[in-house]
Amino acid sequence: MSQIVQIAALSFKSIFLLPQTFFGLSDKYVESVYEEIFYLKQYGGWSFIEAYNLPVKIRQWFLRRLIKQLEQEQEAIKKAQKK
Repeated sequence: MSQIVQIAALSFKSIFLLPQTFFGLSDKYVESVYEEIFYLKQYGGWSFIEAYNLPVKIRQWFLRRLIKQLEQEQEAIKKAQKK
């Protein structure tokens, strides 16, 4: 698995480990949301506004699908290099 895919997967999983805060979102959670937006923008071709305005469940689905796509592309590269 490439380093990009590992970082994206780790960032995506870390969302669920963050504690709730009484007065809004924690800095760590906000940073993880920005990381998600960055991956969608960098590797998925989304604009910041498009990614930011996505409902959470849909944004998470697109991140999972993007990770899957990057893993498949990485496998195809490895297979092509073996030939």
